[in-house]
Amino acid sequence: MAQQLWLLRHGEAEPHGERPDELRALTERGEHQARAAGAALRALGVRLDAVFTSPRVRALDTARGACAVYGEGPLAEIYEPLSTGFDATSALALFDGRDPDAHIMVVGHEPTLAGAIAGLSGAQIKLKKGGIAMVDVSDASLLSANGAFQELTGGEAREPGEPPGELVVLVRPRELAHIAGMALSEV
Repeated sequence: MAQQLWLLRHGEAEPHGERPDELRALTERGEHQARAAGAALRALGVRLDAVFTSPRVRALDTARGACAVYGEGPLAEIYEPLSTGFDATSALALFDGRDPDAHIMVVGHEPTLAGAIAGLSGAQIKLKKGGIAMVDVSDASLLSANGAFQELTGGEAREPGEPPGELVVLVRPRELAHIAGMALSEV
């Protein structure tokens, strides 16, 4: 069993200054990126048990577009930390009380998504607009009250400070379009 955290960065959005940041919409290219992400996840047979999104328009529309193309599955729910300070602790909170094999997707912004990935796995990445990453967080069963990772259960010892997750997938938007069978020129 594996708990998987799928992270989707919102697609390309209108330039800064066009309107207030929280209201910036996706461009046509950003809409294609959202659909490519959903179609690629479907083509890869990824199971999603829950989808959470930032309430900012560009992330919400990315989540809705990806979920619509993904097909049967959960609808995106707003999760405020994705707009205001998503990190490893808020990512793991999404797994509280869930099945030990839960697969969750979040749709949000940089640099917080990459920061959460670093906190969970130690990996330093750049997540492109419309790109996807997946971190296996199966070993992240215990967090201390201050957010520091504690020793894990299940017999696997970790060095103090060693992140409990593992970055398994990092896919750029053009690769997602290829997997989805979409025109690369659209993303």
